[in-house]
Amino acid sequence: MKKILILGVNGFIGSGMVEQILSQTDWEIFGMDLDDSKIKDFLSHPNFTFVKGNMLDEDDWVENHIKLCDVIFPLVAVANPALYVTDPLHVYQLDYEANVDIVKLCVKHNKHLVFPSTSEVYGMSTDIPFDEYTSKLVTGPINKQRWIYSCSKQLLDRVIHAYGLQKGLNYTLFRPFNWIGPKQDNLKSSKNGSARVLVQFITNIRDGKPLQLVDGGMQKRCFTYIDDGIQGLIEIIRQSDKSFQEIFNFGNPLNEFTIKELAELTIEAMKKYPKYKENAMNTEIVETNSENYYGKGYQDVDRRVPSINNAKQKLNWVPKVDMLEALQRTLDFHFLEEK
Repeated sequence: MKKILILGVNGFIGSGMVEQILSQTDWEIFGMDLDDSKIKDFLSHPNFTFVKGNMLDEDDWVENHIKLCDVIFPLVAVANPALYVTDPLHVYQLDYEANVDIVKLCVKHNKHLVFPSTSEVYGMSTDIPFDEYTSKLVTGPINKQRWIYSCSKQLLDRVIHAYGLQKGLNYTLFRPFNWIGPKQDNLKSSKNGSARVLVQFITNIRDGKPLQLVDGGMQKRCFTYIDDGIQGLIEIIRQSDKSFQEIFNFGNPLNEFTIKELAELTIEAMKKYPKYKENAMNTEIVETNSENYYGKGYQDVDRRVPSINNAKQKLNWVPKVDMLEALQRTLDFHFLEEK
């Protein structure tokens, strides 16, 4: 029986892992987070042990459970572009400083580290698609603090790779490409930048507010349903011999849409819910610029397309959920009872 440690287990990816792993396997999960709102349905499961706490304050617990477990997922991170601009030091401190200590403990105790890199590390690379091993990693100038997230993650990627080269660390890096689905962000506030783009659109429609397209919304993204992404992570664990010191893009190249198209699709999908049909029919799509929306430190990427050949060849992984189904499942999670 595999023993899995998930730090940040109540987050979007962590909570999805709990649900899928417990339903598909007999593996045992140990998790820590500040809250349990997204995993409360699993707290009584015999293969799930949860501790509410801050990993920064629980050094002994964290190290003891790294020693206990086979595979370590350090998922604690800031992953909201608005915060990259408004609080770059917090992004660096949490995404790099806190996680590099976990990396060192995995080296010390000879554990399989599965680290969440990001599609952001490719930055403004002109390669289409992005290849894990050959694509250039291109970021903007220092005064565009939006890139601190990308740089923090990229530096950790390089540190982890170096530990693999020099210390034999068994690691796997995975790079999510715009994962969407239930439990991504809470539908709390339609304040600009309070959530990632799909949840922001859903919340604005619910609240009768316009959808704002930053710089026209012509940026293209490949949206990937959370269950497809989680299946990739499960395959990393199942096929650990094939994931040794590998990097995997997990994205869906067939689900490539502009942000404007995403806004239009979300409006149409929300019309199926009677309580929000009128709001959806009357929703305006307006344009704004990135400085007004995010602040002066923002810079955007025109297009992100993953090569998924490595995941196909090594893990036999392919995404299965198309965009309309992903939207439907996400909205049903929030509003099914209101259909």
